[in-house]
Amino acid sequence: MQWEVVIGLETHVQLSTKTKIFSAASTDFGAEPNTHACVVDLALPGTLPVLNKGAVEKAMKFGLAIGAKVAPRSIFDRKNYFYPDLPKGYQISQFEWPIVIGGQVSFMVTPKKGEPYMKTLNLTRAHLEEDAGKSVHGLEVGQSGIDLNRAGTPLLEIVTEPELRSAEEAVAYARTLHALVVWLGISHGDMQNGNFRCDANVSVRPVGQKEFGTRCEIKNLNSFRFLQEAIEYEVRRQIELIEDGGKVVQATRLYDPDTGETRQMRSKEDSMDYRYFPDPDLLPLDISEQWLEEVRSSMPELPDQMRARLIKDFGLSEYDASILTASKEVADYYLAVADKVSDKKIAANWVMGEVSAALNQKDMSIETLPVTAEKLAALINRVLDNTINNRGAKKIFAAILEGNAASVDDLIDQLGLKQISDTGAIEKIVDEVIANNPKNVEEFRAGKEKALNGLVGQVMKASKGKANPAQVNQLLRKKLA
Repeated sequence: MQWEVVIGLETHVQLSTKTKIFSAASTDFGAEPNTHACVVDLALPGTLPVLNKGAVEKAMKFGLAIGAKVAPRSIFDRKNYFYPDLPKGYQISQFEWPIVIGGQVSFMVTPKKGEPYMKTLNLTRAHLEEDAGKSVHGLEVGQSGIDLNRAGTPLLEIVTEPELRSAEEAVAYARTLHALVVWLGISHGDMQNGNFRCDANVSVRPVGQKEFGTRCEIKNLNSFRFLQEAIEYEVRRQIELIEDGGKVVQATRLYDPDTGETRQMRSKEDSMDYRYFPDPDLLPLDISEQWLEEVRSSMPELPDQMRARLIKDFGLSEYDASILTASKEVADYYLAVADKVSDKKIAANWVMGEVSAALNQKDMSIETLPVTAEKLAALINRVLDNTINNRGAKKIFAAILEGNAASVDDLIDQLGLKQISDTGAIEKIVDEVIANNPKNVEEFRAGKEKALNGLVGQVMKASKGKANPAQVNQLLRKKLA
């Protein structure tokens, strides 16, 4: 039987405010347990929540960025459940009246098999809520502790429609969403610190069936690799279970990266189990058109807008433009290079090629890359004006990457990489190569185009890589015609 995978994601994005969503306590990560928890976070009797305006504006920015409706009025609710790290016995969230309604996110999917493609995913909603605290286990044998530093940290929960059809699509969406919230400046996006966590709702159904299968929710996936592995395992588990005559039971599951498996944590709750009702301590949140326009005017150029501009003004492909706008840091770096280089496509190739490889190999961010945008632009310009060839440019790039602080022009001199463009000098070497390689000459004249590559290689070797490859190719073809 052919199976179709159905996935929806719920993503908790920690908003980058200095203080919590309903109190003045700090949101700084890494402090001693319970040192960033005030009386509001501890839920002491008589304390009242006060809404953080900054958290609201960050949610508004997200809604505008995805083309959603930013609700003129939204309401905070109490979501009732009982965990040791939830001091009030309920979480302040939004249910029927969220701040962001609808919207779309477009992203590039690069499958293991097949061609890359663009997908547009519909979002259901995004709503504001407070985070819970953290249970800390294993302090001593048989003991656990509660750290309420995280309690009250502002979250934006972003919910998709169940339109994802593979783990690859889910990860591609999550990466794009992560890049967007960082791009907008509404979240630090540090996944190790819990700034960006995904819950994946996964089900399977026979191809062609309209009804959804029974879903299981995999909680708290805080890396893209774990997200992919967890979904792939859960899909296999459900298919095998159904094909063996069993039934999928709706449940909340956890992913164990050590075993590569999901395991059941508890039976899955429905919204009615949380007994939502409007929080009597918080007034409805009213957003005026004037406030919305003020937030809109403060937003940067969005990834989709920049991608369209790179395609239209720079002549880049949709794929190249998507790669270059995958993060704001890479996009800013590319624009700084392209601003000083006439050939925008060559600039894109260098950023997606040598720069991307260097970042992966050195495990560094583009902000700390020794090859600054200015130096890369200077290097590309020396290729474009035929001072050096691509092979020499890569040697200079490697030298700068390893810490050589000299200018590009000085490195060209130091490494002896200046290209020979004197036609007479190149012609002399070409004549010698033709005379010494009669077999290649004969094969080329017989119609074997690849034989010319061997002759070009011989000329480049004789010139110690300094000959202009374009001139070499042109001269060889002229002489062998």
